[in-house]
Amino acid sequence: MQRGLFIVFEGIDGCGKTTQVKLLAERFNKLGQDVVVTREPGGTRIGGQIRELLLHPANGEITHRAEALLYAADRAQHVGEKILPALRAGETVICDRFTDSTLAYQGGGRGVDSEFLGCLNELAAPNVSPDLVFVLDMPPEVAMKRLVGKKSAVDRLEAEDLQFYKRVRETYLVLARKSPARCKVLNAQMTVEEVHRQVCNYLGGLSVEQL
Repeated sequence: MQRGLFIVFEGIDGCGKTTQVKLLAERFNKLGQDVVVTREPGGTRIGGQIRELLLHPANGEITHRAEALLYAADRAQHVGEKILPALRAGETVICDRFTDSTLAYQGGGRGVDSEFLGCLNELAAPNVSPDLVFVLDMPPEVAMKRLVGKKSAVDRLEAEDLQFYKRVRETYLVLARKSPARCKVLNAQMTVEEVHRQVCNYLGGLSVEQL
């Protein structure tokens, strides 16, 4: 059986990834195609517990390397339990964050050594990489305003300062420039509908209005 398609959405917090994941999954379903929708961290039961540990505001003392290792543990469970079985079964997987998040957040944001993070990614997800990554790009100033307006409480990562998110954003753009065939950068300040339209165009040129 042919391996399934693996699509990932990336970007800084507040850029609209979750919305675009939902819209794309709905589109596939309308076309009669089943998809597996998941996220990192927290795509499995065990991953959910790791997510709570990572994002809880009270856990500010987590060191940068410990944080990277916890994300890798979540990914290893996620790949083994959900992503690989789905891909091997020929299913399409749409994931909210994957290995590029580690390089952007723990690498660009935290300053953790990129070679160390590359090894972690390979250990957690050996020979598993997305077929297509959509990087939803947005100035951190705009994204942070969105987060504040969306909910009353922010998690441990969302509480980081503007400079942190500027470094994360720049790292995403650098990663995209290095892998232009795999990474597609989209202006996340466009309307939700226009971003979705561009995602669909990259995936085959189908018009949203056809649905």
